[in-house]
Amino acid sequence: MRKRSFSILCVVFLCSGACLFSQNGSDGSLRSISEVFPNLDEKIKEQALSPKGYIISHRDKSRTVEAPSVDPYFQSRLDTLNPTVTVEALLVIPYPSGAMDLVDVYNGLRQIRDLRGRLYHSETRDADVPLFEDATRLESARRTSVIDDPPPQPAMPDSETIYIRLKDVNFGNSYYQANIKKSGPGFIYDLFNNRDLTYFIITAIKAGCFTAQFYFEPIHEGVLVYSVSGAEVSNFIASKIHMPSAIQKRLEVLLDWVTDGINGRP
Repeated sequence: MRKRSFSILCVVFLCSGACLFSQNGSDGSLRSISEVFPNLDEKIKEQALSPKGYIISHRDKSRTVEAPSVDPYFQSRLDTLNPTVTVEALLVIPYPSGAMDLVDVYNGLRQIRDLRGRLYHSETRDADVPLFEDATRLESARRTSVIDDPPPQPAMPDSETIYIRLKDVNFGNSYYQANIKKSGPGFIYDLFNNRDLTYFIITAIKAGCFTAQFYFEPIHEGVLVYSVSGAEVSNFIASKIHMPSAIQKRLEVLLDWVTDGINGRP
């Protein structure tokens, strides 16, 4: 009986190890960017490893970078839209001091208030202005009481939902939902507007028609960030706001927030 129990434990251990190795490198180490994106163009890889990263916009659902093999949930929301613009980004954030665990990356993205006051360059004003004048975490989709950002957690849950209100320079008070979900050696951060975004009194983007989906994974070179963002807007709004620029600037601000969070900077 004891021998049989020992054999079962060995099988469980070996299977667990096989799963771990399949998620990371062949020897159990962190993957490289080339392993996550085996068909990545060398010029795009160079840009992804540079401080500014790689970012490009399209006026349809085109993709330059082949999405990593992660949960089918990734990009599923964007696939249901007919986006006026799609923005892709690929960035590797160097580790501030040694390799990081997944929970370190997760904790760096939970400080919603740190989005407040981040600047972008306004072409119309020819000045750097705050994109989000305020940023707060809310109790739920219906209960909009402001709650504090939580302290760092010792472990990352399998999934989590966060509700956010941003005071946007163009769209005023804007309401979002962020779904976080583990996916193999990384995790997915799915952000979308759960209420209409308005431009003055006109609906600019209907609920669920703006999405920014991120995939994070600690790799050999640093923290890998791959994102696809998109928005479906009316022709009238597209004539008033240059949407490729608007979406790209919002994504750049989000990536700046991500980078500071991972590096432990407010």
